[in-house]
Amino acid sequence: MSNQQAVLYDAPGPRARRVTIIVSIVAAVLAVVGAYFFVYVPLEEKGQLSMELWGPLIDPSNENFDQLWQRFGEGFKATLIAASLAIVCSLIVGTALAIARVQLKAVMKRRFGDMGGLGLVVRALVVTLNFITRLCVEVFRGIPVVITIFFVWVLLSQAGAEDLDLGFITIPALTYTLVIGLTIYNGVVIGEILRSGMEGLPSGQREAADAIGLSTFQTLYIVLMPQAFRIMLPALISQLVVVLKDTSLGFIITYEEILRVAGQTIQFLGNGIQTYVVIGTIYIIINYALSKLAEYVQRRLARGRRSPKQAAPAPPAAVAADA
Repeated sequence: MSNQQAVLYDAPGPRARRVTIIVSIVAAVLAVVGAYFFVYVPLEEKGQLSMELWGPLIDPSNENFDQLWQRFGEGFKATLIAASLAIVCSLIVGTALAIARVQLKAVMKRRFGDMGGLGLVVRALVVTLNFITRLCVEVFRGIPVVITIFFVWVLLSQAGAEDLDLGFITIPALTYTLVIGLTIYNGVVIGEILRSGMEGLPSGQREAADAIGLSTFQTLYIVLMPQAFRIMLPALISQLVVVLKDTSLGFIITYEEILRVAGQTIQFLGNGIQTYVVIGTIYIIINYALSKLAEYVQRRLARGRRSPKQAAPAPPAAVAADA
């Protein structure tokens, strides 16, 4: 290992280590001084650090504290509902799209010569479906998600969309409008992530599945898809974080998620910096929790792939003695 490290880079000597420590200390001091003079002092001079502005957010005795956090709770509830539905729908749509694209690509390699004229029809249908799926990917991945949300809202508004009653729950029209817009974009992105994960696997995986007689769909479902999910899990989690943050684009359709609620309270209290600092901190905590969840799932999957240690065979001498 030491030889390999020596080949990759030269280990810093005592002088280089001292220089690194000194530069790090100087940079930290400059950062603190800069933050004090360029952040703290201007905010203090403009009264942005006063309890008059921070009180409604951090002081339970403030007259606006309970009402403010009640509104924030409603906003976060709306955000999490839209994000949860969009995440589930995006995973379903993305998985289906990835399977369809990989399946169509595999079918296109067939000649259908034994089917005569019907083979030409089937091949033309496969080529058409492959073109349509690829076109959808390129179009919906290239359009900004805010435009997609607005376009869905216009279409559903023209169609007279109403609240969706599922019996056990009622989904407001604005909620599923936002979910559909987020699903169209993120479902395409997740589909491409999974497709690249499956196509990036060694060709021996598919060949082994073909050798034991698995169909194309069985190969996808049993062999390729589980490995693609495991390999592409970091990218999937990153995209799910994007879904959560993109719920803030619901302002374009007047959906009352947390940032829209924050904007309404800022108009009343006039504490924009303070409110956005608190909201941003909560977003960071949620996204950090999602990243830690991804690390935990990866560790569990890696632990599950490890085969249990088999009992070591008895030494020849011991076998001979037993005989």
